Amino acid sequence: VQLQASGGGLVQAGGSLRLSCAASGRTFSSYGMGWFRQAPGKEREFVAAISWSGSSTSYADSVKGRFTISRDNGKNTVYLQMNSLKVEDTAVYYCAASRGYSLHSIGYNYWGQGTQVTVSS
Repeated sequence: VQLQASGGGLVQAGGSLRLSCAASGRTFSSYGMGWFRQAPGKEREFVAAISWSGSSTSYADSVKGRFTISRDNGKNTVYLQMNSLKVEDTAVYYCAASRGYSLHSIGYNYWGQGTQVTVSS
């Protein structure tokens, strides 16, 4: 599975962005998907995950109520809608594919290249 993340950019605090992650391959619908982020000088952290069917989702406490993960298996794409963005959301955001369902980076088998999100005050 190859993953291509897009949609990052510069936004003011309080604004919104939608990230997309396009996957290659016919088996996309069998993978759990996740979003992670890494800020400068910090470790990569979990943001959100969605099961292969979309019926289960999980979020980090820091983004719960502001971010929404979704997927369209017909388009081989997973999305991360980010609302009410804060300066502390600034990071490189990565999408990843898991053969199962995981909230930890070790549970993911494939990673995209990352897209930069910068939130200004």
